[in-house]
Amino acid sequence: MADITDIKSIMYTEKSLALQEDGVIVVQTTPRMTKNGLKEVFKEFFGINPLSVNSMRVNGKVKRFRGVEGKRPDLKKFYVKLPEDAKIESLAV
Repeated sequence: MADITDIKSIMYTEKSLALQEDGVIVVQTTPRMTKNGLKEVFKEFFGINPLSVNSMRVNGKVKRFRGVEGKRPDLKKFYVKLPEDAKIESLAV
């Protein structure tokens, strides 16, 4: 079952800010989040019914620091298309 705690952050990059003008926000979540789960979270906590949700899985990079190998965590990115009249106050830039 998806929960609001599975949402890590809203991404603010050049590409995501350009997409926000078209009503699309980019959400970074844990890998266990699903499209339907994200839709439920948006309906329950924000009161918004997304028009479409596209997902992309990102594997964490393997990095080395002073000879010690480590791995960044895996994550999922969701591109959420919001209705024209929908606004989320906490996402205002």
